Amino acid sequence: MSTPGIATTDYHTAGEPFRIVAEPPVPLPGGSVADRRARALADPAAQGLRRLLCSEPRGHADMYGGFVVPPDDDGAHLGVLFWHKDGFSTACGHGTIALGAWAVDTGLVAAPDDGTADVVVDVPSGRVTARVHRAGGRTVGVDFVNVPGYVLARDLLVPTTRGAASVTLAYGGAIYASVDATSLGLTVEPARYADLIAVGREIKQALDADGVAVHPGDPRLSGVYGTILHEDLGAGRAPDVHQRNVTVFADGQVDRSPCGSGTAARLAVLAEDGRVGVGGPVLHHESIVGSAFTGAVVGTTRVGDRAAVVPQVSGTAYRTGEHRFVVDPADPLVPGFVLR
Repeated sequence: MSTPGIATTDYHTAGEPFRIVAEPPVPLPGGSVADRRARALADPAAQGLRRLLCSEPRGHADMYGGFVVPPDDDGAHLGVLFWHKDGFSTACGHGTIALGAWAVDTGLVAAPDDGTADVVVDVPSGRVTARVHRAGGRTVGVDFVNVPGYVLARDLLVPTTRGAASVTLAYGGAIYASVDATSLGLTVEPARYADLIAVGREIKQALDADGVAVHPGDPRLSGVYGTILHEDLGAGRAPDVHQRNVTVFADGQVDRSPCGSGTAARLAVLAEDGRVGVGGPVLHHESIVGSAFTGAVVGTTRVGDRAAVVPQVSGTAYRTGEHRFVVDPADPLVPGFVLR
C-alpha cells in the first residue's frame, strides 16, 4: 500500500485502544454498514489498510479501531466498520463509547457544555447510541445503549486442557461464550494472562468447530466472537452484581476494558438469572487491568421467541493522540507483523 498519509485519532476506553480513521483512504462501498463489512472482509485494499494500522510497527497484537463510513440512513450520525488484528467485528462497545466522545469533542455532533447529547451510530449488528454526558465543556462519561441482548444456550460442556468448561452463549451485538474462570482453576488477574488466553482460545475454537453459535436471524452474525472468563467479587455491593472479567476475542486478543458488547451479553445472562433488571440491580464490571464499566438493563423486549434485554454500558474514553501514518515505498515490513 502506497499512501501520502493515513490520519487517525486514537482514544482509549477503560484502557482498551480505539483508533479512529475518519477518512479511510480506500473505498468501503455497500448498501448498509453490515454490507460494507461483508465486502470489506473480501476486499484486499480494506484488509491491507486494517493490517497496516493493526500490525507492528504501527500497531500491536491487541490493537483495535474503526473506519468511519456513512450511516444506513439519516436516522444516524455515522456508521463504522470495527476492526482488529484478525478481521472486522460485528460490534464494539468500547469503540462506540470512544466514537461518541470523538463525535462530540470534534463538533461533528453538537452538544451542550452541560448536559447530554446522543450520538447515533450504525454498526454491523444494528443501530446503537452513545449518550455523551458533558460538564463544564468537557466530556465526562458515555452511556452505550446497545442492540437487544439475549441468551442463546446454557450448560454447554466444552473440553479444555483445564477440564470441562460449562459455557453459556449469549448475544450482545456479537456472540460470546461466558465461563466462570474459577471453575477452571483460574483467577482474572494479569499474572494469569497467558493461561486465560490459552483457555479462551480453546473454548472459542471448540464451539466454532461444533457450529453451535448460530445467530437466529442473520448468519453474518454467527460464530463465537469472544470468550468471557469471569469471577464474582463478593457481595460487597449488594444487591448489585460485582464481577471481574477478561474477554479473549478473535484469535487470542485480550480486551483491556471490561468489554462493552461483552458486558451487554453478560447483562442478558444475569437478567435471565434474576440478578439484574430494569431499575436495578446493576452490574459493576471490572477488567483485568482494574478499569470498570457499569452495566444496566434499561428495557426488555423480545427477539423472535426469545426474551431480550436492552443493555446500557457506561464508561468514558480519553484521547491519546493524533497520528498520520505513512508508508515508505522502500519499507520491507509492510503491512507489518504481529509478534504473538
